[in-house]
Amino acid sequence: MHNLCTQCGKPLLVRYDLEGASKSLTKENLVSRQPDLWRYREVLPVERSENVVTLGEGFTPLVHALRLGASLGMSELYIKDEGQNPTQSFKARGMTAAVSMAKELGVEKLAVPSAGNAAGALAAYAARAGMEAHIFMPKDTPRANVIECEQTGAHVTLMDGLITDCGAEVGRRKEREGWFEVSTLKEPYRIEGKKTMGYELAEQFDWQLPDVIIYPTGGGTGLIGMWKAFDEMEQMGWIGSQRPRMVTVQASGCAPIVTAFEQGERFAAEFPNAHTTASGLRVPKAIGDFLILDALRASGGTAVAVTDKELIDATQEVGAAEGIFCAPEGAACLPALKKLMSDGTVKPNERVVLFNTGSGVKYIESFS
Repeated sequence: MHNLCTQCGKPLLVRYDLEGASKSLTKENLVSRQPDLWRYREVLPVERSENVVTLGEGFTPLVHALRLGASLGMSELYIKDEGQNPTQSFKARGMTAAVSMAKELGVEKLAVPSAGNAAGALAAYAARAGMEAHIFMPKDTPRANVIECEQTGAHVTLMDGLITDCGAEVGRRKEREGWFEVSTLKEPYRIEGKKTMGYELAEQFDWQLPDVIIYPTGGGTGLIGMWKAFDEMEQMGWIGSQRPRMVTVQASGCAPIVTAFEQGERFAAEFPNAHTTASGLRVPKAIGDFLILDALRASGGTAVAVTDKELIDATQEVGAAEGIFCAPEGAACLPALKKLMSDGTVKPNERVVLFNTGSGVKYIESFS
């Protein structure tokens, strides 16, 4: 069992024998595999099949957003709809991997601080595995997330403050209570589940990566994971060296990565007085900040902040055009795209993927 590196206190990343993996995992034999993220089993960490804890997560739709694209003068605009995962968000990807590895390693009690969707995912997968889940969330977390955790058997504690305060509470109690912490990037396996978004994109686009990926970023595990997946696929000979330009989207009320990117910093300072209705973006300090910023710069990408009004208005714009009820975090990608098109950073003829990281059903308070 590992949390952070004991030498430097930074995240640990899983490495694989990719040469060995590519002998049984090929582009050709993927066609006959199950339509979930465990189709990429050779590049996921679980060794014994009986330890895989799954609810059918992954292989979400890649929707060609024709009407929304036409309104922007684009013919190649797509939405990767992660709201169709179990527990209605991309967090299911990370938790299937983390809980499966916890089972393989004999863990019985798991704990996480969460702004909402990670909590719901942990509660569901821990229940499926027969483990205890101890969840700490801010008091203003969307009510749907709280109820979801309670109804799937988790021990829920609501706290004054932000996700960072919840994380500090987990840190204070985990040793005494016998919990294993599965906070974002504080254990090595959630990112492995999240990276499968990168594998799926490549597969769904017939192994031609898009020009631009616009991704709502709180802790940033999904973005870091996809960047890792692209390297793995290149090493296995599945794709070439060309990469999408990676774009981080944050709320203007909590934009530590945007601020650090604009200032040329490799690490992001904690964002003061963090606030946004998009609870998944209310992460004032991300432990993987340097990994996010490295990926943005290496890809020639950028970081954009949008207001709460812009992202809420965009939810209805996406919904009315494409029938996808986005989480506020996912909707934030649309105003970010508009800004990037207006300044010429993104061209109308480019292939662009917006990530909707969850379902708007979980955020009813944001729309009232």
